[in-house]
Amino acid sequence: MNGAAYDVVIVGAGIVGAACARAFAESGMRVMLVDREIVGGGATAAGMGHIVVMDDSEAQFALTRYSQKLWQELRPQLADDIEYEQCGTIWVAADEEEMAEVRRKRDYYRARGVPAEVLDARRLKELEPNLREGLAGGLLVPEDGVLYPPCAARFLTQQAREHGARIHLGAPVVQIRSGKVRCADDVEIAGQIVVNACGSWSPELTPGTEVRKRKGHLVITDRYPGFVRHQLVELGYLKSAHSHAADSVAFNVQPRRTGQLLIGSSRQYGAEHKEVDQDILARMLQRAQEYMPLLSAMSAIRVWTGFRAATPDKLPLIGPWPGDRSLFLATGHEGLGITTSLGTARLLVDQITGARSEIPIEPYLPSRTAKECAHV
Repeated sequence: MNGAAYDVVIVGAGIVGAACARAFAESGMRVMLVDREIVGGGATAAGMGHIVVMDDSEAQFALTRYSQKLWQELRPQLADDIEYEQCGTIWVAADEEEMAEVRRKRDYYRARGVPAEVLDARRLKELEPNLREGLAGGLLVPEDGVLYPPCAARFLTQQAREHGARIHLGAPVVQIRSGKVRCADDVEIAGQIVVNACGSWSPELTPGTEVRKRKGHLVITDRYPGFVRHQLVELGYLKSAHSHAADSVAFNVQPRRTGQLLIGSSRQYGAEHKEVDQDILARMLQRAQEYMPLLSAMSAIRVWTGFRAATPDKLPLIGPWPGDRSLFLATGHEGLGITTSLGTARLLVDQITGARSEIPIEPYLPSRTAKECAHV
């Protein structure tokens, strides 16, 4: 493999890297996908798999909606183990102040072609009877969905392989420079383009990248079929998710096809270790039980953590890295990497092939945040 030349070498075989490998291979390019571990590991294996439209900014909305449509187009091809379910999201409002946000989101989504329905307290209780009494209502976004991320990444990688892509696993990449990727096993892979899709570890290979680790916890329960019917998220999640300093928790529960419940969520900056933080975990579960008291009687079978790749403006870095014309980034997706993987891949292919993109690329270009770096 030493000296082999590819059109594109992608470093990182999480769902973003897998989507990029698929998109480049389907466009006829010679592709190599490289990862230190396995396909679909890292943040992909630790994620919830919520395919969701978000509206923190116009750019965030554009990428999440574009990507959601790509998932919907791909849905008929998805393998059964990906467990894609269009269950919809309910943004739960605790009080009248949050109901005002419900109505704002409804108007925003509808104006941009996204179906959304305001739920009063009675309708919310009909749809999700295990929520506590006294909630004000919510917003149902029926086209949101869920899937199982590791299997989705493996599926995308298999599609890439069917179009000729090759994969090199099990050796960390120690350097990206001037169109060459050097691995710890002394393998060197050359490509016209190298894509850094390493998530929260991307700054290790591209110094100056404005990406920080943001740790999260998840819990999965035993099987309780029908207990939750939609992805449920408190509107307060938006406030906690936007905090750049303080640790935070929020009610976020997802139904799985197996009947299990996936319970989140937490966010921590500055936590570098993978171990479960018992205080954060207790706060997260307490918050969930405030919204769904019967969760306290359920059996949890596993708890784990992962690291989201966060940027200062909450938008990913998609495009060329200043100072090295051979290097492109596909990182910084924070908690939206599963949703936006397909859109990210399309935007990269469009940039490299010169095709017209479905949405403007400018808000995601790495040049907007790049620090002085060694790539000159």
